[in-house]
Order: sequence, then C-alpha cells, then structure tokens
Amino acid sequence: MKLAVLLSLVAAPALAASPAPRTASPQSLDAAAAARFAQLALDCVHREYPNKIAHVLASDSDALPPRDLTPAFFGCYDWHSSVHGHWLLARLARLYPLAPFAPSARAALAQSLTPEHVAAEVAYLRGPGRASFERPYGLAWLLALAGELSTWDDPQAREWAKALEPLENESAQRIMAWLPKLQYPIRSGEHSQTAFAFGLIADWAQARGDVGMARLLEARGRLYYGHDRDCALAFEPSGEDFLSPCIAEADFMRRILSRQEYAAWLATFLPAIPRDGSAGWLAPGIVTDRSDPKLAHIDGLNLSRAWMLEGMANGLPPADPRRASLAAASRAHAAAALPAVTGEHYEGGHWLGTFAVYLTSRAGIRN
Repeated sequence: MKLAVLLSLVAAPALAASPAPRTASPQSLDAAAAARFAQLALDCVHREYPNKIAHVLASDSDALPPRDLTPAFFGCYDWHSSVHGHWLLARLARLYPLAPFAPSARAALAQSLTPEHVAAEVAYLRGPGRASFERPYGLAWLLALAGELSTWDDPQAREWAKALEPLENESAQRIMAWLPKLQYPIRSGEHSQTAFAFGLIADWAQARGDVGMARLLEARGRLYYGHDRDCALAFEPSGEDFLSPCIAEADFMRRILSRQEYAAWLATFLPAIPRDGSAGWLAPGIVTDRSDPKLAHIDGLNLSRAWMLEGMANGLPPADPRRASLAAASRAHAAAALPAVTGEHYEGGHWLGTFAVYLTSRAGIRN
C-alpha cells in the first residue's frame, strides 16, 4: 500500500500531520563516528560467545548452541542485541554506501539474512513455550530492521527484506494478537516496556503501510496512556534502567496525537518541562561501572532519553516554548553518553552502538 493511501486511511492524526521544522540535532553522525559504530556491530553480530539466551527447553533435544537455535541472530550476547546490531549495519550501509565499512556490513547482512536462516528463526519462535519470546523489545527491533530494509533502494537490500519477511510477519502477528489481551501497559525501564516498543513498531507500520497495526497502536496507546497525568519523573532513573518510563511514553504519544492534542496532553503528563530553554530540569544519569552489564544500562538511558527528548520537541507545534528546553536536555544527555560508546567493555559495546546510531542518525524523527 502506498504511504499516501495509508495516511488517508489511518485514524491516527499524528501520522497525517504536517511536519514541524526540525529541532537542532544534539549530535550529528559523521563518517568517522559511523565507522566506529559500525565496527562495534561487526565485532559482535557473528560472535557467538559469551551468550545469554532466553531459551525454554521442551526436551534434551533443545539443548543446542545459539548458532543452531537462532542461526540468523545468535551473536552480540543476546537475540535482541543481534537483531538491532543488524539494524545498525543496514542503516549505516544505506546512509554511507561508499564508506570503507560498507562492504563488510553488506557481507555480514548477507551471511545472516538467508531464507534458510530466517525459516529456522520462525520455527524457533513457534516452538512450545515461546509465546512471549522477546516480546515486545526484540520483536519491535525485528520490525525496525525490516522497516529499515524496506526503505533502502538497493537490489541486495530488497533480497534481504524478502528473506526476512516470514519473520517480520510472524513478529507483527504476535504483537497484534497480544495487544488486545494486554490489559495494562508495562512501565518498566528495561526490555518489557511497552511505550518504547510501540514507538519502533509505529515507525515500522508507517514504513510498511500497515494500516491495521497503526490503528491498533493508536487505540491501545490512547487506552493505556491517554489519561496519564503528572508522570513521576523525579523517581527516575531506577538503578538499571536503559529506558525512561516517562520520556518513552511521551515520545510514543507524539506519534499518535496531532501536534495540538500532543501539546495539551504533554502539559498535563509532564507539567514541569520549563519554557525558558534550560537543560537542568532533567539531569543525565551517572554511570559508576561500565564493566557491569546492568550498571552500564545508564549509558543507554542517556542515549535513549536524548533521542526521545528530541522526538518530543519535534512533535510539538513549532512555536511551543517547551521545544527549546527539550532540545537543551537532549544535547546534555547526548554529551554525557556518546563519548562512552567505545566498545572498551563488551557489556556495553555489544548494544550501545545501536543506541548511538539511532540518536545521531535521527532514526525516529519523521519530517
């Protein structure tokens, strides 16, 4: 379906709203940074160990190495990090097709995204006891990868997109079957959070022209979050968060509300956002030990807050005075986190590159 047709059918007004001028990007993605982030993914997408699998065994025959269980996405320590590591490579190879890292990125994608590997991934998801596998975080990133490939005007990328389609369809169907049964949103600061996943899935729905998913997300988003008030931002962050419950919710809601409706909703949801352009209202989180896989989550929190704050500003009307304070806080979080994305510790190196690329390439901003 053509995107214009989708926009005429979907009831979510934010999808059809005219774009606002871009806010100043907190950090640009230059060729040198792109190469550094690409290398982080190249170093891990086919690195099998160490590996933390979320694996339900139905019998002794299920005791297999990761490369046999999920042959497309077995690296980068865990399944979801492998998936979004492939997203990173696809996005950077598309944005920098002539960069020295691009051939290696393409080779890695070609090695993973084969019909045979994807068929094994689908079979794995359909195995007994795996109804909640990687839901919603990993499934949302899988859809983000599919969406990225679908926007890449390249013959090889089209082959990868076609190969990935069975797993894309399986992931989307699982989300659509789950959401009508999910009575309450999940407001954690880690993988189970619904608001962050909804943002990725909403962007996939737009890229793929999926009217049904767009309508479902709008309906559930309004039900879960439409009447929220006075989010407890002062209680954040929790010690192992890499996502902000409050900021992620606000970043999702700008995707399904018109600019005027979003401005009014945000005034009651986060009434303390200043109108003077200051950044001090939301301090970046402090990381005490980047070799600890859970404590290193705070670097991810700063990165995700940075892109979500920019997204929130972009969702407001152009003259809204809160845009400057949101942009200032975004820049402060980016400045705190981007220098730490070095790969010195695998605990962060296997996933933080994706968050850095999502931020610096403005992946969630639609204009």
